[in-house]
Amino acid sequence: MASLTTPSVELDSTAFFEQLPERHRPEPVASPVHGEAHRQRRQALARAVAARSNGRPAVILAFSGKEILRNRDNPYAFRFNSDFFYLTGFPEPDAWLVIRVDAHGAMTDRLYCLPRDPEREIWDGVRVGPEKAAARYFFDESFSVSEIDKDLPELLIDQPMLVAPWAESETVESRLSGWLRQCRAKARAGKKAPSELLSLGDLVAQQRLRKDEAEIQTMRQAAAMSAKAHCLAMQATQPGLAEHAIEAVLLNAFRGQGAESVAYGSIVASGPHSCILHHRAGHRILREGEMLLIDAGCELHGYASDITRSFPISGRFSPEQRAVYDIVLAAQEASKAATKPGAAFTAPHEAAVAVLCKGLIELGLLPSKTVEEAIETESYKTYYMHRTGHWLGMDVHDVGDYSEPLAPGMVLTLEPGLYLRPSPELPEAFWNIGIRIEDDALVTEQGCELITRGVPVDPQAIEDLMAGRA
Repeated sequence: MASLTTPSVELDSTAFFEQLPERHRPEPVASPVHGEAHRQRRQALARAVAARSNGRPAVILAFSGKEILRNRDNPYAFRFNSDFFYLTGFPEPDAWLVIRVDAHGAMTDRLYCLPRDPEREIWDGVRVGPEKAAARYFFDESFSVSEIDKDLPELLIDQPMLVAPWAESETVESRLSGWLRQCRAKARAGKKAPSELLSLGDLVAQQRLRKDEAEIQTMRQAAAMSAKAHCLAMQATQPGLAEHAIEAVLLNAFRGQGAESVAYGSIVASGPHSCILHHRAGHRILREGEMLLIDAGCELHGYASDITRSFPISGRFSPEQRAVYDIVLAAQEASKAATKPGAAFTAPHEAAVAVLCKGLIELGLLPSKTVEEAIETESYKTYYMHRTGHWLGMDVHDVGDYSEPLAPGMVLTLEPGLYLRPSPELPEAFWNIGIRIEDDALVTEQGCELITRGVPVDPQAIEDLMAGRA
């Protein structure tokens, strides 16, 4: 990496580069602009705010986020705030969205973003700039972010309601507090600061819970990419490799297909690690006779996928591994059947738990005599200690109210599991069998569709896929 102490050079003007043929011009960071979908989301948010404000005007603010330094002058890769990107599609840091809403819910919107800077762009890449941001991202206006501290206090004066990302970060909180202080300082002149403060996150979460067609298409693509990566990881698995070697297969497949990043830290867990819910790939060597649990997904255009598969490192299930695997797979099928419009979010979990309890009792691994007793006493939690799913979308644990009944357009995971750690009560043949099967479920009018089944779950299909290893 180049040192920031390198002497600056005399640069050609931005205008000169703009006149060059496209093949000679560097471009801003790519952004998956979904047509005018982002503007339509802003309009829907404006209407929701107007309904809450009882006919009074309001201002809505959102912040893209800042680059985070991992050391003095070396930042982590920037990832935009999800709510901001949902509303704008704009991928750069240090940008603010400002929406003014009138009493009828009509809006005017503007984006404040980093200005073009030829010298900084030598180091960090080309910016969109306020000159082009409005047209490219469907805003009424766009300005340099250097103007926002001057503009915001004036925009907030005599606005009864302010919707903003409160308590999101110290940076955001400091800016919001400063702007409001400036408004309140004008009270003697008869000016008023916003008196009602609402959380942007709460309002946007209601919108993000149901995905539109553009979002669903993106999530299908991410699911297909992740499924292919899992298949390649299964085929690459061999005794003698390290966990991180399998993780490398996943990462290569994600980026090779065009995904921007992982949706979360990949879990590659062998043997005893398969019973640790969030074990990250390490240096442990894969051994014959053990299970390997992979929980990994890519992020595409800001949307996550989330898949878990568990399979034998040798390529063939032992009788005990297969018995436990069959229970978990049956539990997932039960959770799938319970995932349908109108059902409570808890319904898939309850269906899965009943099947897991029945299977554990039949294997003689629970002291409970009946499913009802196992559920009442929670004895099953020795082997199954998490919920069966979570909302999925722009974040892997996505926003949304879990008291909402399931409805078409919602996406959740279905991920029952069993984790059999060594204990005196457990026969040794079952030790360190950790199995989780996770798919991404799109709720439809008829029930749900598992959009990640491009990677097999049937145990025979898994063995057949692994039989083709080099």
